[in-house]
Amino acid sequence: MSRTSTYVVSALAALLLFVFIVVPLGAVFFKSVHIDGALDSRTMRAVTVDALDRLDGAERGALMEKWIASLDKVKRMETTAATLAATGVDVTWDRKAEYVLQIAEAKRAVAALDGKGRDAFDAEYPVQAVVLHKRIPLAFKLRKTLSKDEFELLRTGARKGFSLANYTTFFSDDRLLRASRNSLIVSTLTSLITVILAYAMAFGINRNGIRMPGAVRGLVLLPLVSPPIIMAFAAILLFGRQGLVTKKLLDDGLGLIDADVTNLYGFAGVVTAMVLSYLPHAYIVLDDVLARHDGRVEEAAASQGATAWQVFRFVTVPLTRPGIIRAAMVVFILSMTDFGNPLVIGRNYPVLAGVVYNEIVGFQNVSLAAALCIWLIVPTLLAYFAFERFGQKGRFVSASGTGAAPELELPRSARLGLETVAGCVCVVVVAFFGIIIVGSFTRVWGIDFTPTLTHYSIHSELYASFSDSMGIPTIWTSLKIAGAAAIFGGVFAVLVAYVVERTTIPGRNIIGLVALLPGVVPGVLHGVGYLVAFNSPFGFRELSLVGTPYILIINVLFANIFVGVLAARATLQRVDTSIDEAAEVLGANMVQTFFMVTLPTIRRVLLLASLYVFVHGMVTLSAVIFLVSPDQMMASVGIFLHAENGRYGLACSMSVIILALVVAVMGIIRLVESGGQARTVLRQVLQRG
Repeated sequence: MSRTSTYVVSALAALLLFVFIVVPLGAVFFKSVHIDGALDSRTMRAVTVDALDRLDGAERGALMEKWIASLDKVKRMETTAATLAATGVDVTWDRKAEYVLQIAEAKRAVAALDGKGRDAFDAEYPVQAVVLHKRIPLAFKLRKTLSKDEFELLRTGARKGFSLANYTTFFSDDRLLRASRNSLIVSTLTSLITVILAYAMAFGINRNGIRMPGAVRGLVLLPLVSPPIIMAFAAILLFGRQGLVTKKLLDDGLGLIDADVTNLYGFAGVVTAMVLSYLPHAYIVLDDVLARHDGRVEEAAASQGATAWQVFRFVTVPLTRPGIIRAAMVVFILSMTDFGNPLVIGRNYPVLAGVVYNEIVGFQNVSLAAALCIWLIVPTLLAYFAFERFGQKGRFVSASGTGAAPELELPRSARLGLETVAGCVCVVVVAFFGIIIVGSFTRVWGIDFTPTLTHYSIHSELYASFSDSMGIPTIWTSLKIAGAAAIFGGVFAVLVAYVVERTTIPGRNIIGLVALLPGVVPGVLHGVGYLVAFNSPFGFRELSLVGTPYILIINVLFANIFVGVLAARATLQRVDTSIDEAAEVLGANMVQTFFMVTLPTIRRVLLLASLYVFVHGMVTLSAVIFLVSPDQMMASVGIFLHAENGRYGLACSMSVIILALVVAVMGIIRLVESGGQARTVLRQVLQRG
């Protein structure tokens, strides 16, 4: 193997990982502490008052009187509005109206003040006049007495430098504290409910306690390949103010409730949507643990006279405790960083991830959003260490790991309970996905239930204003982006694993660690990082990737390669290195060995890595919502925006198409694999014949 090619390829892989994983994450932290923008009104006032205090009394009075007299009517109106706001009086007139109308409204507002309010207004008015219109003359007046930084701060009204102000805002803003508290409550409750349900279903399937385990497993995993907010607006279609159950059945039909008051919006809706969304993640972890569990330990306990409940409580649960802890940790982290479900169904129940979205989209306050992203990591890290520490206590291991289920028949009551849980979950999943399909063929949900195909039309009369940019055509955009990311992502994931496992270059373990970072940081952090880092890469605006399809492809690729890297490393560890050595003896360099020997050998892992990138590229939301543009709108973001604004028909139709496409691609890959195996068997039979 050529050492030169090895170092070149490894360096290139390391460079790509550094640029597209480390740099965005570092950019978020830098943005959170870097201040480069206009001062807020309170800080601006404080800076101005400090400068005015450096003038003696007579000079200050004469100067301010002169400056106020020089203000025209428009500037006086603006000063009046600022003064009223500074003294705690609401500015009720339209600040976008014609100035003549605003001036009249400003005079009426001042005339309506009582004696105390008028005194406060008169005292504050000169200060606000200087803040708004005479701050620059004041700066030059005091230039000799101000430091360079003080002069620039007063003159420009903007500050550049580094500060922890965005972090301290977290503790002083009641809105942020409330959102954080809500996030912790929702995440904790979601984790508890999800793990209990997932454990019951995984236990029942692996212990033959549930009938039709294949169908049950498929239904449980179905939300994994669907758009992330599908459960939220499915819940609205069933249990919202215009829900089929709440409005049509319980309100209009039976008169038992008022659907405008009793519905699933808020805390209950958020928890319901999150539980159903993240149940597959917990199930996968627990199913793997229970499938590998050595059943002979339970058989030994039963042979000593332990009841079924005692075996479960004192043997099964302790042995599967690491899986329970890991499943809870996964669900907790996913719930903490989810903003789609809370924004769609939460309404007046804010969460921290949702605040990040609002700060960027609504207020363009990227610095505060970046700081909140860092704060978002804190509870997830604390949860990780807490779960790990808790998992170390009372941990038990079996002497062997045969993975064979115990030959113990579950009690009838246990089977009944497990089948009841599985049945309820399956009914809910079927109902939620079924209502999505029905909603896609309904003209206007809750108002006009006429069957229609208009939501599947590219040019629908219901959505004439935006269908071309945010409707069905966005699915084609998602297909192109996810497809491109999958092709390159699968190969790159295997390449990174090859560099780590098959080369001896220094720092290869660091390369492997960096590749796994997107799997442990919130998706919203990854998205904000790309927005900050590649809006003007390394200070060059000409290199900006924001608004192009390339940033979406790169983001989807690097956000999801960690699964392929883990799978490829695990496979390469089991593949004999003599294959590579033989290729080297025959004169192959690293590139030739990788493409002609390694990839064909582990092609199943390559397919898995590509499929994972494709599926998540089709349904991802938090990592790309800050990177889309009108020309490059992904379907998952379009679904979220439609659902948030009540356009459920279009959101449903797009969800159905995405789900069908993802399932179809997975089926085709399965057929290709099975077809390849069938051809191999047929070839062997013919050779023997």
